[in-house]
Amino acid sequence: EVETMMREEGEAAALEVGVHGIHPELIRLLGRMKFRSSYGQNALKHSIEVAQLAGLLAGEVGTDIRMAKRAGLLHDIGKSIDHEVEGSHIQIGADLCRKYKESQIVINAVEAHHGDVEPTSLIACLVQAADAISAARPGARRETLETYTNRLKQLEDITNSFKGVDKSFAIQAGREIRVMVVPEHVSDSDMVLLARDISKQIEAELEYPGQIKVNVIRESRVVDYAK
Repeated sequence: EVETMMREEGEAAALEVGVHGIHPELIRLLGRMKFRSSYGQNALKHSIEVAQLAGLLAGEVGTDIRMAKRAGLLHDIGKSIDHEVEGSHIQIGADLCRKYKESQIVINAVEAHHGDVEPTSLIACLVQAADAISAARPGARRETLETYTNRLKQLEDITNSFKGVDKSFAIQAGREIRVMVVPEHVSDSDMVLLARDISKQIEAELEYPGQIKVNVIRESRVVDYAK
């Protein structure tokens, strides 16, 4: 009965976004995502939303709408079994898509949607954008106040640990960290490396929905007096 329900949910999701010809096992795994969530956001609803957004974006830029929807629908398929199989949901998802003969465009979109590998097609970039939009949409994901405040504090603590950082502020609900540096210790060229290093450290230590913008600011002020 549960298997039937999962298959029906998967078929309904594919029908809703207008995607056809997906392998029956991938359809079943899609349906299984009905019973998974991430930060309070239902995994199947998120995949449907990403498919729809990717399709809209594809229409705007004049690329293959159906392929964009297909890649969007399958981008998180690895989450259906990531608690059973070793590896990240991205790698698991890419392996599933290879196994069931999805196109290289879909496989790359799955691999690239969190920036783990370089996107090799416009569709992969659109899925990446659609995923971020869906995750960041107000009300899409639910967190407790304690989790939220801890994440903001961790974000600032990570940033403040870097040499040359004066202070930092997590803003926009933790979707951006503004980093104020000491001008005497950090040059303009150093700022590029600092932003990259902070980004990598955040990726390594924090779990968060969507993406976080790292904004490094170097401000010099000169004061004189007219007498």
